[in-house]
Amino acid sequence: MSFKNEISSILSRKVISASISGSIFAILLGLFMPDPFGVGISSIGEYVQELIIAIPAYVMYSFPVILLYGTITSIISDYIARFISHYTNKKGLKIYLSLTLHMLFGLILLWYSLVASILFFITDYILMKKHIYKWNNALKSLAIPILVWGIFLGCVHMMDLFR
Repeated sequence: MSFKNEISSILSRKVISASISGSIFAILLGLFMPDPFGVGISSIGEYVQELIIAIPAYVMYSFPVILLYGTITSIISDYIARFISHYTNKKGLKIYLSLTLHMLFGLILLWYSLVASILFFITDYILMKKHIYKWNNALKSLAIPILVWGIFLGCVHMMDLFR
């Protein structure tokens, strides 16, 4: 594989990984922190309402960061891990080094970004094993966070109609 094709396939895989992991991260963050401003939740109905309101905001703010920062640092992590494992002649070391570097880069915002970096790594690893990384798939995958954002924002508007 030529260098240009290798970069293209890596970059497209990272975009797909960012789309999937960014959407999952926003949903998980909404499930565990539905009330980002600490107003207080006293019932299941309020929990669901806050969850539905929080997820579009989490997608809107976290996905661009995961797409840009996550993609760049993931590429750097993979190349450093590949370089070190190549010169130590330990191929099994590459995955552990890559995970460690993903986690180190993910510590920038403590546990928030650490969770996002681990999700990104797992998603990327699965995509790499399944060989799913073409540019048409990468462009289609950008619809995932847009759909998550749109669905939950639509739910927010539906809640407002019934108030």
